[in-house]
Order: sequence, then structure tokens, then C-alpha cells
Amino acid sequence: MVKETKFVLEGLHYRTGEPIFVHIENGRILDIFAAAHSNQAGSLSWLAPGLIDLQVNGCFGLDMNTLPLRPDTVLRMTRALLREGVTTYCPTVITNSPEAIEQAVGAIAGAARSYPAIAACIVGIHLEGPFISPEDGPRGAHPLEHVGPPDWSAFCRWQDAAEGRIRMVTVSPEWPGALSFISRCAESGVIVSIGHTGATAEQIREAVSAGAVMSTHLGNGTHLTLPRHPNYLWEQLAADELYGCMIADGFHLPPAVLKVILRMKGERAIVVSDSVSFSGMPPGRYHPHIGGDVVLTEEGRLHLADHPKLLAGSARLLKEQVAYLADQGLASLEDAWDCASLHPAAMLGLPQEQGLKVGAPADLVQVDRVAGRLRILNCCKAGILQEMSGEYD
Repeated sequence: MVKETKFVLEGLHYRTGEPIFVHIENGRILDIFAAAHSNQAGSLSWLAPGLIDLQVNGCFGLDMNTLPLRPDTVLRMTRALLREGVTTYCPTVITNSPEAIEQAVGAIAGAARSYPAIAACIVGIHLEGPFISPEDGPRGAHPLEHVGPPDWSAFCRWQDAAEGRIRMVTVSPEWPGALSFISRCAESGVIVSIGHTGATAEQIREAVSAGAVMSTHLGNGTHLTLPRHPNYLWEQLAADELYGCMIADGFHLPPAVLKVILRMKGERAIVVSDSVSFSGMPPGRYHPHIGGDVVLTEEGRLHLADHPKLLAGSARLLKEQVAYLADQGLASLEDAWDCASLHPAAMLGLPQEQGLKVGAPADLVQVDRVAGRLRILNCCKAGILQEMSGEYD
């Protein structure tokens, strides 16, 4: 990192397109003023708020769920994500044995304690499971042997190991005792997200009343077929209280579904990468630490080698999913960007919700759009410009 505390960035405001100077000092945006030479606007890059990813399993060959998880892995992943414009994220720990979950969340907490750069970027851990549906379809790729009902005592043990850093937990409200668990999480400041669920419409409504505020990758982790109505997808779409997260990689959801989520949720629509370790890697055949071989295609689709119709996770990073929404005409580029920056900040109650305004945290990126692709030129986290080249170590 280049540890500058006072400098100026020049570019086009990502929403207005106007040339601006952004004066940064001591980790904040001190001032924003119009650039005088607007005739050069065509050569300037965008200035936009840093991206916020609520669901990161891995990237660039790094995996939050390959055990034992090492603090160095968390550090390298954080640096890799910064170079991709992600200034804030939730490392995601998925369904596993109680001991494995405890080790993973403890390693993330230890990394945040040891490295200030990690502590600044990690807003909290997303625990995706094991309190999810045991049914085929909703369970997704989560191992059945470790799925079980919400357990407050187990959660508290993991929260202790995480040093209080579990910020979000995905829960299926179909379990007995789920409503009490959701209420206790909400009271303790932990965000509950409905996901990997086979719940009834009534159980979805009860979960919202108990304090659930989000839907985990809405439209994925579901049965192959559902009753026409009512069902848990309609109910989550209709719940104005719920933020709706979506994987916009072009493979997990068709454009029509993405369009419906965007229209129904508005400022509560959130893009998450749900990226796995093969995100950012070159196309090819890979052998993960669990399961069979997978294939990453030139188009960015990750599928099982022996079953090409079955996805093996998301392999597109957040900026690529923002670009996809814009390229498909589902949202303007600036609105798609907000779905991956301001909207998750608002859900988390972060000051980054202010975006590109005086007094806001200096979490900014300079980005170019070339042939439908977004390229991060510079990334500023908490007023510090990041190194944009070299190895992730």
C-alpha cells in the first residue's frame, strides 16, 4: 500500500458524468469540486464508491473453506479483492462440522486482529449454514451430514471463536425453533438472511416478523419446481422489509429473474458475487479440495466436469456482475454499481452509504469501461491508495 493520507483524485462522477476533483484527507472525502477542463472529460476514468461484497467464498485460487484456514490466506484474499475494487466484504464460511466452522471463523478473526488492513476491509463474517434446509435442491451443495436446526449455543461458541465478528447468518425458517433463533440474532445485532430454504410462505412471513432482513442469493438454492403460488420465492419478493441479494453472473439466474428482483426490490436490490476460489482464474479444468473436477469456461461459467449442466459455483467477481447487469440492459451502469456498493452499505448501516459525498469514508475506485468490461485503475481504502500490481502476498 502507498500510505498517503492527503491527495486528490480526478475523474468523472460515476452518476453525473461530470469531471470532478475529490480531495481526500485522513481517510475521508474532504471536498469535491468541479474540474475546470471539462473538454478533456472523454479521457477521464470514472470515480465511484468502493464495491461491497456480502458473500465471498474465495477467489484467485484462495478459499475461505479449505481447512485449516490460515490468516495469510485471508490477507492475500483481501489484497486481491482490493485490486478488484472491493473495499469491504464478508468472508463466507459455509456448512461444515462444528469444529471446522470454529476453526475457520477463528482464523478470520485472528487475521483481522493481526492485520489492520484486513480489519478495515472485513465488515463481518457471513455464516452460510449449517442452519439451512436438509432437502435436496434448497440445500444446494452444502453437505447434508452437517445440516441441522438453529442452535443458539453452537452459534454463541462460533461467535466467541470469531471474537464477535459474525455479522450475518443464513437461516432457513422451516426448522422448529427458527423464529426464536432469528429473534435472538436480531437482538444481538446479527443480520439474519433467509436462504437455502424450503419454508412455506407463512414461515417466510413469520421470519420477517421475527427480524430477518435479507434473502441470500434469491432464486438460487431452491427446489427445481415449486407450486405456482404461494411459494417462498413470491413471498420473499413481496416482502418490502427484505433486501434481495442476487448472483448476476449470467448463469445462476436468467435476465428476466434479475429484472424482476431489481424492479421489486429497488434500493434494496443487492448484487453479491458468491465467488469461489476459481474466480479470477484462467479458463481450464481444476480439481477442488472437495468433490470432483470442475471446468471454468471462456465465458466464465463454472460447471462440474462430469455434469456440464450443473454449476459448481460462481466464478465471476463483483465488478463483472455489475457489468453484466448493464450490458444486458437490466440497469444503468451507475444503478448496477449502487446495487454492489451503496445498497449493501445501507443494509449494513455503514457510513459508506453516503457514497461520493463530502464527509464520507474515502473508499473509492477509479474504473474504466472498455468493450463492456470494467477495469479497476486505482483503489482507495480508508484514504489509502492500494498497490495495484504484484503478487497477492
